[in-house]
Amino acid sequence: MATANKNSSNYDKISIPNAKDFRFGVVVSEWNDTITEGLFQGAYKTLIDCGTSTESIIRWNVPGSFELIYACKKMQEQNVDAVIAIGSVIQGETKHFDFVCEAVSQGIKDLNVLHNTPVVFCVLTDNTLQQAKDRSGGKHGNKGTEAAIAAIKMAVLNQ
Repeated sequence: MATANKNSSNYDKISIPNAKDFRFGVVVSEWNDTITEGLFQGAYKTLIDCGTSTESIIRWNVPGSFELIYACKKMQEQNVDAVIAIGSVIQGETKHFDFVCEAVSQGIKDLNVLHNTPVVFCVLTDNTLQQAKDRSGGKHGNKGTEAAIAAIKMAVLNQ
C-alpha cells in the first residue's frame, strides 16, 4: 500500500501558488457522507489557507459518485478555474464497485480531455470503511487536501 505509515497531506504553503484570484467548484457525493464530508473539509480548508475567498468556492452535492461526472461537467460551465470531484466508493460483495469506479474515473478523464477547465479526481476507492477513514482525515492524512493543492496547480497551468 502506497500510503502505509505516511501522511501525505502536509504541504509547504510557500511552494503553492497563491489562489486568491481563482474560483473553484467542488462537487461532493452524498454517498458515504462521513467520508466525503471529511474530504470536502480538507479541500475547503486548504483552498482558504492558500488564499481563496469563501465566495470563490462553489459547492454542489450529488447523490453518489456516479453522478459526479454530470455535475462536474455542469460545474465547468460556472466560470470556475478548476473543479474537484469528491466521492467515496467502498468495496462490497458485488461488482457494483468495479463498475462505478471504472465509470467515474473514465468520466472524469473524459471531462479533462474534452473541456478546458481541469477536474481533479478526489474519489476514494477503498476496500474497507477504515481505509476510507484513514484517507479522509485519519492516519494517512486527507486526500481532500491533496486534491485542493492539485486544483490550485492545475488552475495556474490553465491560465
